Amino acid sequence: MRALLTAGAVSLAFTLFLTPLFIRLFIHLGWGQFIRDDGPKSHHTKRGTPTMGGIVFILGALVGYFAGTLANDEPPTASGLLVVFMMVGLGIVGFVDDFLKTRKQQSLGLGGWAKVAGQVIVATVFAVLAINFPNAEGVTPASTSISFIRDLPIDFLVLGTYVGIGLFVLWICLLTVGTSNAVNVTDGLDGLAGGASILSIGAFIVIGFWQFNQSCFGDNLDADDVYRCYDVRDPLDLAIIATAIVGAVIGFLWWNTNPAKLYMGDTGSLALGGALAALAILSRTELLIILIGGLFVIETGSVIVQRAYFKITRGKRIFLMSPIHHHFELKGWAEVTIVVRFWIIGGLLVAAGVGTFYLEWLQS
Repeated sequence: MRALLTAGAVSLAFTLFLTPLFIRLFIHLGWGQFIRDDGPKSHHTKRGTPTMGGIVFILGALVGYFAGTLANDEPPTASGLLVVFMMVGLGIVGFVDDFLKTRKQQSLGLGGWAKVAGQVIVATVFAVLAINFPNAEGVTPASTSISFIRDLPIDFLVLGTYVGIGLFVLWICLLTVGTSNAVNVTDGLDGLAGGASILSIGAFIVIGFWQFNQSCFGDNLDADDVYRCYDVRDPLDLAIIATAIVGAVIGFLWWNTNPAKLYMGDTGSLALGGALAALAILSRTELLIILIGGLFVIETGSVIVQRAYFKITRGKRIFLMSPIHHHFELKGWAEVTIVVRFWIIGGLLVAAGVGTFYLEWLQS
């Protein structure tokens, strides 16, 4: 518990008190937000607001995580470092995209496929590393099985080592690209993606700490608990890094709520999406992310449905504009109203996900 409190407090203090310094630095560097001309007209007043704020909470999360592991008198684990790798790696991809936008002063930085290629490279390295580094019991950070709340009896390796590993890497790439782009799509209103990420990543604090207390590798494991325990490699460290990220984003959200003084940019949204995917993969709750990240699923789904319907009907639309938060904006809802209501929806879905996780343990 001391490690969790330390990680959260240090990362929160870092972003809460140092963000104004970063805002001044980004203004000096000319890293201002570019606003699309075809977007809601109310957004045009946001042009020039400093962006790439994801740098701030990525740094805050790193400082908080290492402070937490130090407080725990344990070195960082392979699982925790893998989450850091995914977060930082995708943050770099987002930074390149943001930098090109600010330099060119246009809404397109990296091309769509170039951005996906960067995400795939990071996810591939993550996947390969995640099935290495076994602990004393031979358990690696990730398994080659598809998981829901635990590993399901669907192991890619039944198809052979090379084919199985190839399919596993492809699965991790799909999860990573899908999750990181979903958070990126949601990042369209002040504080929306930040608040939703706090809720979703915060779920993994609860999940990681519970898995730690019910670990199959504990010294006090009872015979009756052997069927209910979790064979996750480093659950406490996953909870520590999740706490550090949540603390950092809470501090950042103080400056990111409407009217935002700083935007996270693709630097932040891709990093948060990558961290969310990594936490789900390493805690063996990959499919549960559909509930825990349910708001991101809704936002991405609205874009997919809108585009499909537009093509099928040759020009007709379901929503006034997608993602769906822009639809409500064009219907006249205040930005703050949309953000808070979407947070409520996201929180209810997170609660459903954590509740499902706990219910499975009760019934096992």
